[in-house]
Amino acid sequence: MYQKFIINQDGVLRFGRVYLHRDLLSLGESCPYGGGLWEVDEGRRVILLYGRSFDFGPPCIEQVRRIDWTGTGLAPQPLFYLPCWPNEETMQPVFAG
Repeated sequence: MYQKFIINQDGVLRFGRVYLHRDLLSLGESCPYGGGLWEVDEGRRVILLYGRSFDFGPPCIEQVRRIDWTGTGLAPQPLFYLPCWPNEETMQPVFAG
């Protein structure tokens, strides 16, 4: 299992531990806004988003409207996207719009 995320058609960012990004979709959902991988940075107490989904493409972080934290097993915490992972100079905060 891998730590993956998607952004569904409603702008919900959903986390999970799955083999395939499509396993994060509920019946009738689509994933037009891509996805990627996530990891917890315990030193900084943040979650980092990076990479891209081979099924759905790179994430459109600007489309995030709500964050579903249940798949992390953690309480909500600061969330950052690294578009040029592993380069942290381009790290962007993620907010639900």
